[in-house]
Amino acid sequence: MHIVCCVKQVPDWDIPPSSFKVDEAANKVVPPPGVAPVPSQFDSIGVEASMRIKDAHPDTKVTIMSLGPEGARDVIKHSLAMGADEGLLLSDALFGDLDWYQVALVLSTAVQKLGDVDLVVCGRQAVDWDMGVTGSGVAELLGWPALTIGKDVQVRDGAVVVERVLMDGFETVEAALPAVATVSNELGEPRYPKLQQIMQAARKQLTIWSAADLGLAGQLGPEARKLSLERLYIPMSDTQVEIIEGDTPEEKAQNLARRLREAKLI
Repeated sequence: MHIVCCVKQVPDWDIPPSSFKVDEAANKVVPPPGVAPVPSQFDSIGVEASMRIKDAHPDTKVTIMSLGPEGARDVIKHSLAMGADEGLLLSDALFGDLDWYQVALVLSTAVQKLGDVDLVVCGRQAVDWDMGVTGSGVAELLGWPALTIGKDVQVRDGAVVVERVLMDGFETVEAALPAVATVSNELGEPRYPKLQQIMQAARKQLTIWSAADLGLAGQLGPEARKLSLERLYIPMSDTQVEIIEGDTPEEKAQNLARRLREAKLI
């Protein structure tokens, strides 16, 4: 069995939001200087889900795939240290400003190029944009079933079985392989690599594919976007507070009612 687990490099999600700035002219988030990017939280949980399947089925191969710049090697290496077998980096200048559809297109094309993939595992959403559509988009473009927001993922008799998180409970669903599964934090904490595993992962060679390698050189770019980002900005908050005075609760209530009438709110 061959599992592809998709991971994304994001700005460190554990630092205060106030540390980030927005370049409104370029519609881009400016991460704070000197803070190294990290794997997206849910993607690391996706790696853990893949490794649990590998623990149950030792003949499983797990390939870590990431779309991003050269620096995304670090998130792949971290996932390899968790026990994955191979790393695939999709890196090209044309991949620099993609919408969700183009991301799903690149990932699904890479899965097709690999050719022998049985299961694709993704996090339920990336912690930077929080859109939560990449896994479903990959499944749609591949024509595979999508089993989303899983707290448990298992493979049995040629099928993937996922226990899904609902608003008011859980449900268990099953689909024949090949398929796509996305996982949530309810699956549990990802395993922490040991020093020896980190050193072994550092020596592993990654495969790197460009847009030309995937045959997508003419299918990417602003004109191919399905979603246009009109504006990116930090919302302004202008809050005014007035303390209602009074010697007794009744007097305070009367003063509050008078102020609300003056403001034409009642």
